[in-house]
Amino acid sequence: MDIKKTITIVKIGGNIIDDVSELKQFLSDFSKIEGAKVLVHGGGKSATKMAKSIGLVPQMIDGRRITDAAMLKVVVMIYAGQINKDIVAQLQANNTNAMGFSGADGNLIQSEKRNHPTIDYGFVGDVQGVNTPLLETLISNGIVPVFCAITHDKQGQLLNTNADTIASELAIALSEVFEVTLNYCFEKPGVLFDADDNSSVIENINPELYAKLKAEKAIHSGMIPKLDNCFNSLSKGVQKIKIGHHRMLQDKTEIYTNIEL
Repeated sequence: MDIKKTITIVKIGGNIIDDVSELKQFLSDFSKIEGAKVLVHGGGKSATKMAKSIGLVPQMIDGRRITDAAMLKVVVMIYAGQINKDIVAQLQANNTNAMGFSGADGNLIQSEKRNHPTIDYGFVGDVQGVNTPLLETLISNGIVPVFCAITHDKQGQLLNTNADTIASELAIALSEVFEVTLNYCFEKPGVLFDADDNSSVIENINPELYAKLKAEKAIHSGMIPKLDNCFNSLSKGVQKIKIGHHRMLQDKTEIYTNIEL
């Protein structure tokens, strides 16, 4: 039986993207990861700042952004433009041959507009498919894909898509051909019992503990879709998932949260 090659998928978000020095250090750490790798980035804080500057009022429900036509223009400009190309350029400076993508490029990630019974999310997409053969070809040729949080419906419509979900769906798709480790990196050292206490890292979370923490409101907002994606990924073939500060990519002593079934 053939042994699967390994691949590391990293999603970066939160305050790190908005902090020039932290982003620079993260991209240095990411570049040092050996073997095949994929980067997925968010950019919610930058999009919110830009939207407010032109008079738009951002709306969030359970950590997910409501995206009307005006907000879609902002997130495409920020996610697929400024942030994505800045990250690609910095990775090239770190001798990492990166290439930036939205889901529309190469039809790499197809979505459909979310149809919710009670909430109109606007131009928000739910992932329906990943072009795994093309992605595998890119990776096998030494390209490091860098995905922003924009997908498409193959009918000409771009869609705002949760970056945690994109990372999860890419991990699931690539688990067919790789042994996948998925890392969610942000400014905190992991999932915390107390959001204001960085020493309160929950080092292991299984579905039972997750349900308890949600019931106690210890976990809320954007951490809920992140953890939902984690458990979905593990149930569909992803081997390992970690949540924590980007130091965990290079520092073997760094504490982080391990997600397990």
